[in-house]
Amino acid sequence: MKARVLAYVILGVYTIISVYPFAWMVSGAFKDSAEVLRGGNLIPENPTFDTFARTWGELDFLRYFGNSLIVTGGTTIGVLVIYSLASYAFAVLKFPGRKAIYTGFIALLFVPGITVLLPVVILQGELGVLGTHFGVILPFVNGTAPLSILLLTNGFRSVPAELRESARCDGASELRTFLSIYLPVCRPALVTIALLTAVPTWNEYVLTRVSLSDPATYTLPLGLQSLTATTSPQYNVIMAASLIIVIPVIVLFVLLQRYFINGLVGAVKG
Repeated sequence: MKARVLAYVILGVYTIISVYPFAWMVSGAFKDSAEVLRGGNLIPENPTFDTFARTWGELDFLRYFGNSLIVTGGTTIGVLVIYSLASYAFAVLKFPGRKAIYTGFIALLFVPGITVLLPVVILQGELGVLGTHFGVILPFVNGTAPLSILLLTNGFRSVPAELRESARCDGASELRTFLSIYLPVCRPALVTIALLTAVPTWNEYVLTRVSLSDPATYTLPLGLQSLTATTSPQYNVIMAASLIIVIPVIVLFVLLQRYFINGLVGAVKG
């Protein structure tokens, strides 16, 4: 009993520490600049929506939102298409070197992404895609390979082999079996991969910073950084912009959390 109470206390303290910065950001978004600088209470003294109207104009939100949508959507679609097919091959098909190739992909989980940043930028230049959204999407898709293949392969392995054999006996092609049986059964794993891909891509700053130089191609995190690169940054505007950026991610997770949790549980069991 005491151990359970202690666990609840630790979790409660951790929750407060984790949520407080977000709560302060939400609070600051509804304050004027002077009140934010004063600090004080978490609850705004004179809540205002004027900051959001100002932020919308200064952030050039529609352009940056569209760019983020292109990068995030292109990356997520690429990951789901490429690695669902690859994972199906690893889980179901038999071919020479399957285990070695699969192990190689999983080993990449332990390679820090920052260590390959310079080679990626050099490769972007050689391919002629540096400074374009496509040049950003390609490394994102590639970087998601290890985790995507791990989760999806385990998900596909959980599908009874009898279903595939039955479909093959009925004359279904390999692609038809994949589309009609394996994808619907593994929908939670696919949603999990989609979320684990979309959220980091939406929030990514480092790769987009070194890859994109034209402000017309900036994503939302780069646009947010431009608000801070002034001699006297308006912190209430920055907080309002940050809130605008994270709202789509929160909404997406709330809508898909059931599939996300089921996908992780299924992957662990697999």
